[in-house]
Amino acid sequence: MKDHLILHSIYQNTKTFNMNLKKTILLAALLTLFLPGRAQIRPNETLIFNGSYELSGMMTSLAQITMKTEPVKTSSKSYLRLSAQVATYTKWDSFFKIRDLYESYVHPYSLKPTLFKRNVYEGGYTKVEKYTFNAAGTQVATLTQRRNRPQETGNVTISANTLDAVTLVYKLRTVDLSKVAKGQSLRFSMIFDRKEHFVWVKMMGKETVSAGNLGKIECYKLSISAKTDKLRGVDKNLVWLSADAKRIPCMMKFSIPVGVGQVTLSKATGI
Repeated sequence: MKDHLILHSIYQNTKTFNMNLKKTILLAALLTLFLPGRAQIRPNETLIFNGSYELSGMMTSLAQITMKTEPVKTSSKSYLRLSAQVATYTKWDSFFKIRDLYESYVHPYSLKPTLFKRNVYEGGYTKVEKYTFNAAGTQVATLTQRRNRPQETGNVTISANTLDAVTLVYKLRTVDLSKVAKGQSLRFSMIFDRKEHFVWVKMMGKETVSAGNLGKIECYKLSISAKTDKLRGVDKNLVWLSADAKRIPCMMKFSIPVGVGQVTLSKATGI
């Protein structure tokens, strides 16, 4: 009976959970602080996370999030491919299968984006998006294709330094967070779903958390807030980044109107 209730809860809440897995990717993205002290993002790095959601009063592992960096060369240019893949564990696929892929192609040193792609499969629903940034980084040409719907194209004007979600995740790690005072809040912008979003990040201090094969690590604890009804509570949406030169995302927590989710680092290689 208990298993039946858990499975029923999963069926009712999986769309919300998946939305928040995507928001989890964004949570780290929204923390980008354009300050001195930049370090280069290394190619051939892999970070694997476990995504959990509170079901029937307990945290249940539902999906794996994999983030990678890979060098890519064309006939005339070199890029760094940044990717984030979200996939439900096999045992949950019969209830609501998720296979989402986010990709960004950026300059290997400045991380300035050229192309962003999003390929979504969620319980039979599909969506493909492509954002092409102009050279100045002020215009984005968008292409959206949903299942059984006409292709949509458009152009979005963005503020300077506005980046796509995946690039922001990695841009964060080039920042010297030691120069951000406890309690200090900063505002940033990103483009997602063909809109520019503004968010605020607050430095909460430091905490030690478990980080998979890296053991226990001292981390910067940061709080996220935004003008949206998707995130709930004050200082309830949090990200922990390693307090070293690598600034690896080790844990994330989010609170929404229907529950609580958590993402924890399980394995890091190539760092």
